[in-house]
Amino acid sequence: MSAVHLLQRYWERIMDRLFDQNEEEWLRKKVDALEAGGKSLRRVTFELKPYHRTAYDKEVCLDYLLHVSMLVKDGPRTYLEEGIYEGRSRFSKGEWLDHRIRTERPGTDSLTSALEFSHSREREESRFTYDRRAAVRYADRWWDSYNPAYRHFDVDCTNYVSQCLRAGGAPMHGSPARSKGWWYGSGTWSYSWTVAHALRWYMSGARKGLTATEVSSADQLSPGDIICYDFQGNGRFDHNTIVTRKDASGMPLVNAHTSNSRHRYWAYEDSTAYTPSIQYKFFRIDG
Repeated sequence: MSAVHLLQRYWERIMDRLFDQNEEEWLRKKVDALEAGGKSLRRVTFELKPYHRTAYDKEVCLDYLLHVSMLVKDGPRTYLEEGIYEGRSRFSKGEWLDHRIRTERPGTDSLTSALEFSHSREREESRFTYDRRAAVRYADRWWDSYNPAYRHFDVDCTNYVSQCLRAGGAPMHGSPARSKGWWYGSGTWSYSWTVAHALRWYMSGARKGLTATEVSSADQLSPGDIICYDFQGNGRFDHNTIVTRKDASGMPLVNAHTSNSRHRYWAYEDSTAYTPSIQYKFFRIDG
């Protein structure tokens, strides 16, 4: 039996007993959280996309993408949550050796440059109107693919969020200084455009161009707003998402890149990167 066939059978068994399996803890957490939130899972489908195979002696290693789609009933409405996750499995002589799935690949950028923002006491008068619908439309259009007008990065979450903000009319400024402002163009970009930690600090400090107001809880956000994640709770923020809708309880559902996802519950408690020390920052976009 081929490695791909073994892998397909494995995930078929997982999906068939979704509420009664412990092999994939992240997936069990996801469905448990849906139920705890008063939602019900109506349908689950998956697709495997192998993209790299290596063989040595009698051992085979298969890298693949797992695309999971969940139709969720949320009060009177339904929505589709989707995610694309990285997997790796090893086989020997047709037997399963081990397996790993990774729902997140947090940023590891070691950027230490001081970011420069205007810290005047009064925020400059906003000269733009943020089109939240346009930002969300962009987020849903490109959640599982990449706009060729922009460079694509291996860790792409902040680049994707920045593109969504720009699609909503957020103004760029600071070019050509990479440690200043928020901007993209002419084959280069600011650190805040692509680095999760840099965007978090830009949002806190910016007083012109794209500006945002930090709020204390996720329920205060609206579609088009931003959430920043520090999975380890060590002060280094390594992921960003954009709110694309609210659930029936008024809590955000988000889109993201790197591990591409759409309409995922904001807290990421089902993530393989989640730790009890996780910290969040919630930013409401001005304009």
